[in-house]
Amino acid sequence: MPDLVFDDVSIMYRTSGRNDRGEVYAVKNISLTLPAGGTLGIAGESGSGKSTLISSVLRLLPKSSVLTGTVTIGDTDVNDLTWGQLRAVRWAQASIVFQGAMHSLNPVRTIGQQITEALELHVTDKWRTEQGRKDRVAELLRVVDLTPAKARAYPHELSGGQKQRAMIAMALACEPDIIIADEPTTALDVIVQKQILDMINRLVTERGISLLMISHDLSVLATACERIAVMKGGELVEVGDAYTICTSPAEPYTQQLAAAFPTIGDPESRMKPVTRRGRPDRPPVGERIEMSEEILLEARGVNVTFGSGSAALHVLHDVDMVVRKGEIVALVGQSGSGKTTLARAMMGLQPVDSGSVVQFRGEDLPTRGKDVRAFRKKVQMVFQDPSAALNPKLSVYESVAEGLRVQKYPGDERARVIEALEEAELLPAENYLGAIPQEMSGGQRQRVVIAGALVTGPEILVADEPVASLDASVRGEILSLMLSLRDRLGVSALIITHDLGLAWNIADTVAVINEGRIIEHGPTEQVLLEPKHPYTRTLLDSVPKIAPAES
Repeated sequence: MPDLVFDDVSIMYRTSGRNDRGEVYAVKNISLTLPAGGTLGIAGESGSGKSTLISSVLRLLPKSSVLTGTVTIGDTDVNDLTWGQLRAVRWAQASIVFQGAMHSLNPVRTIGQQITEALELHVTDKWRTEQGRKDRVAELLRVVDLTPAKARAYPHELSGGQKQRAMIAMALACEPDIIIADEPTTALDVIVQKQILDMINRLVTERGISLLMISHDLSVLATACERIAVMKGGELVEVGDAYTICTSPAEPYTQQLAAAFPTIGDPESRMKPVTRRGRPDRPPVGERIEMSEEILLEARGVNVTFGSGSAALHVLHDVDMVVRKGEIVALVGQSGSGKTTLARAMMGLQPVDSGSVVQFRGEDLPTRGKDVRAFRKKVQMVFQDPSAALNPKLSVYESVAEGLRVQKYPGDERARVIEALEEAELLPAENYLGAIPQEMSGGQRQRVVIAGALVTGPEILVADEPVASLDASVRGEILSLMLSLRDRLGVSALIITHDLGLAWNIADTVAVINEGRIIEHGPTEQVLLEPKHPYTRTLLDSVPKIAPAES
């Protein structure tokens, strides 16, 4: 098996057009070695250069890039390969698992067809015939814990975890020596994430595959990799064994990454998410708005059924939930548990079954006209993906002002938009008014979404996975903002998440939902430190943990 070696690698992009910035270096003088059969993780935030670096292994960089230094697989310099030689290396010697399985899989071809394509391009005696390829596809699906019947499924018919398993099966198809995994567990819930990481570990151990994995979460890398390299701004910051990097990092940036994902039970991170400025101090009691017993939003005995007759699917079962004034509630569960459906029902966006009760301030949710508009003013949604939530053609001003226009705001629109941006801590607000989403970072876009929700003066924000797609430090910034909004403005929040660390960081109360039922509900410390239900313990056991390196 070959080593993978980056020797003094620098990668520069030539920019032009509206965003012309001349020559921009994404990677600067990187030297790293992945030994045959070894595992190496590369950590860093968006813009650190980690994806650019790994793309150089299979020459997947755009034409605007220029690479200096050498990338070698064994004795072969990848940049010296002809197109035909490069095709032989791809899939057969080294293959890649891309980050977004839904976007990487072809939506109009079955999983079996997409795996077979690699086998047809790289024919060996094992799968020379059509039947041999069918047998190989079935074997690969079993290896990644999918039934052979999934070969006939289209991507949209699979869950997020199943799609990621299919991507790994494709990467393994031609028995490569090296697997490159680009954020393979991003946006997966903790149980599916653990299953994927366990499967990757098993495959590496059983087959002797070399693994190069990238992530912004050090704890994820620590579960799969012996060594971790940390990148920032295209440069190598720190390299070492995984346990040392995660528990005793030498560099401040690595320390920031390590602290961004809190340890559940750590009192230092309770109600204090880490930001770029460290752990911000919360206002002293008496200078902030504390949670009260006043109930703002309540669900009692909520049932939701999709379809009817024999095709009926009962999604929510007699669910009770309350959000009090000044309270942050984390609704925790796996994908498909019913948490988003419950949130939509509590906002009046999802019809509930007869006998279900949803009330705002003691009154049933309105169903028509001005009453609905008045309710929307007080209960606002913050969506998961800011890129999808914002119209790419609208400026920040237009996006934030939209809510005021729907509500027929009688005051000074510009002044209120600026105030909302300042409440979302986009400062100075005037600098952002004319910007469009593509000109902003992920964290800035999420703040614009939050400003759009705040502009109507809501009492409750319902946030659906508000930090799932964000980097480590940006995650902390947004969570700190949610706490600040509660402390300064008294804004309550119902946060839908699969991230138990988020709940520990900012939630007063945790509700755990499984298969449409609330199975545990109480103060955060009680639920996360003294769980009563086996499912809650399963969730907690699935959170990535950093284990000491074996001597």
